[in-house]
Amino acid sequence: MDPAARKDLYPHVEPFDTGRLRVSDVHTIYYEQSGNPGGHPVVFLHGGPGAGTSPGNRRFFDPEFYRIVLFDQRGAGKSTPHACLEQNTTWDLVADIEKLRQHLDIPEWQAIAITSSSQEFVFGGSWGSTLALAYSQTHPDKVTGIVLRGIFLLRKKELDWFYEGGAAAVFPDAWEPFRDFIPEDERNCFIAAYSKRLTSSDADVQIEAAKRWTTWEMMTAHLLQNHENIKRGEDDKFSLASSFTRKFGPKLVRPLGLWPAQRLTWALKAGGICAFARIENHYFINKGFLDSDSHLLDNVDKIRHIKSFIVQGRYDMCCPMMSAWDLHKAWPEAEFKVVPDAGHSANEVGVAAELVSANEKLKGMLKK
Repeated sequence: MDPAARKDLYPHVEPFDTGRLRVSDVHTIYYEQSGNPGGHPVVFLHGGPGAGTSPGNRRFFDPEFYRIVLFDQRGAGKSTPHACLEQNTTWDLVADIEKLRQHLDIPEWQAIAITSSSQEFVFGGSWGSTLALAYSQTHPDKVTGIVLRGIFLLRKKELDWFYEGGAAAVFPDAWEPFRDFIPEDERNCFIAAYSKRLTSSDADVQIEAAKRWTTWEMMTAHLLQNHENIKRGEDDKFSLASSFTRKFGPKLVRPLGLWPAQRLTWALKAGGICAFARIENHYFINKGFLDSDSHLLDNVDKIRHIKSFIVQGRYDMCCPMMSAWDLHKAWPEAEFKVVPDAGHSANEVGVAAELVSANEKLKGMLKK
């Protein structure tokens, strides 16, 4: 049977292990393991940054074959302190993946997703693809396979497309509430204007800024609006730390106005801080803490030998296809799949099918 024949998500599984790892004098990250304890290790890198993981992330992987490792990045999900920006950079997260690998006694990730009993596999979408590239390029000897979705290279033109009016040409109805929250004299840079409000000492201002920031992203995540997915907040990039929601309960539930039938549950800490918007904006205003605009493309040679897959929705508004195309041109060795009827979300049928297929191909490779 063709190893890539399966394209359906796997059934839900519960973790066989959960824990917390202190990674600095400030941060402690939550992690979990599910699937086969003796299987090929794969690490799932969630989006945002700041979104956190959710149980549905486990379903991309065969639980009989893979040792599935999920963790909440600094400040996200069940990791503490919640929404903290201190000591929270791309390179801190890269170091955390290494600390977690060593803590779990995994010689190499065989998939990012990463796979193999002696090697790891890395799996990342959207911001997760950024982090997967950064980690793999820093530790290429610790990665056997890479699966990337919704490519985000954190270049200025990508940030400008989504936050400075490009995507507004397609979603003007969703853009206007995001835009109108900012006074006209500050609209020369929306990322900076929102940073000022997301770090405000006024909790009400933080809450409203977080709402506007995240609503804009959630409204553009699918080719066709999926109101149930938005309401549940299960998507790996746009969930507002669902694990945090379960712990503290919904603090605010309100109609969004643009789609009256839709409801969004906001996970807010006592001070009214939304981890997703706050952390994401922190990374973007700092240009991802990368050395240059083309850093991830410039370092492709370091991972050219790693078996890799790139999955991209043709109509991805959050991470437009220009970035996946640029990565494909720089890295033709990676298998490149464009889903013709999909947007950004990993939960869209065509995207999910290709991600499962890529994981199955890696499984076949690792069995040899």
